[in-house]
Amino acid sequence: MTSPPSAPTRATSSPRIAVVAGDGIGAEVIEQGCRVLEALAPDLVLEEFDLGADRYLRDGTTLPDETLERWKSEFSAIFLGALGDPRVPSNVQAKDILLGSRFKLDLFINLRPIQLLDARRCPLKDRGVDDVDMIVFRENTEGLYTGIGGQFKRGTPDEVAIEAELNTRKGVERIIRAAFQYAQDHGRRQVLMSDKSNAMRHGHDLWQRVFKEVAAEYPSLETRHLYVDVLAMEMVRAPQTLDVIVTNNLFGDIVTDLGAVLQGGIGLAGSGNIHPGQVSLFEPVHGSAPDIAGKGIANPLATVLTAGMMLTFLGRPELEERTRLAVKGCLDDDQVTPELGGKLSTVQVGDAVLGRLEG
Repeated sequence: MTSPPSAPTRATSSPRIAVVAGDGIGAEVIEQGCRVLEALAPDLVLEEFDLGADRYLRDGTTLPDETLERWKSEFSAIFLGALGDPRVPSNVQAKDILLGSRFKLDLFINLRPIQLLDARRCPLKDRGVDDVDMIVFRENTEGLYTGIGGQFKRGTPDEVAIEAELNTRKGVERIIRAAFQYAQDHGRRQVLMSDKSNAMRHGHDLWQRVFKEVAAEYPSLETRHLYVDVLAMEMVRAPQTLDVIVTNNLFGDIVTDLGAVLQGGIGLAGSGNIHPGQVSLFEPVHGSAPDIAGKGIANPLATVLTAGMMLTFLGRPELEERTRLAVKGCLDDDQVTPELGGKLSTVQVGDAVLGRLEG
């Protein structure tokens, strides 16, 4: 189980899922993820939304307010394929949709499981599936990604650019508390907080103080602190010592991509952007990969694993476990796309997953 099982309660008994294929390989991988959802949870109501570069280039739409309001009031989750298209150099539509969703829906938990399912896929020598099994709680609405700052004398030799990091007591406490609660609820042994408080004294002093205060409420859990550069080294040197990790927006972005490599590649990395009890967004993290779009070779396994995370969020953790085992079986038997050394197409990998789910 990888995500807090806390979806919003709607009047209808059938959860509604907003599906956004997006750009590039998004439509190819999201199709396979939807096949898995339909096989495991046929009661789900999937509704597609035409958002992404094609829509933006057609009429300038990014994320309409009325769409956001519908998601808030009618849907339990959003299932996103990928965003980003070279025809939009500014990437404005991708930023508006993804960052807009995170901030406007207050999706403060970016949840990234880092779990190795096939030891052959790990780049670390002599590491097995028991050595790489950690989960990162990345703060998702503050930090350096808020866009606070500016430029002065742009384009001149005297140009000044300032980027400000935002840390609030509320934001820091709720992500740290979410990490501790998850660890306690899921039988994890340790919560590690990572910062750079030796260099960033003001904002990260807040992280230090809040971490200690919240930790005192969970005496059964081991606590640990590492500066983010040391954490990166430990992820490579001794990943088996890491369990639940909580960190800020920027550091979480970096260490989770390192973690994706440890688990076999970014094509196996799923994620959730979560606010417990409210509509939340789930997406594979590999991006739109426009260079391979339309070739039928995109790896759908991250999307399948993401679908499993969403099922746990909807209160069905047993279905996520079935999904994980199906993906593991495909990896073990090399039923994978060329990215992972296999010979199957995107659809054929989807067929293989469904065969294991139905077998």
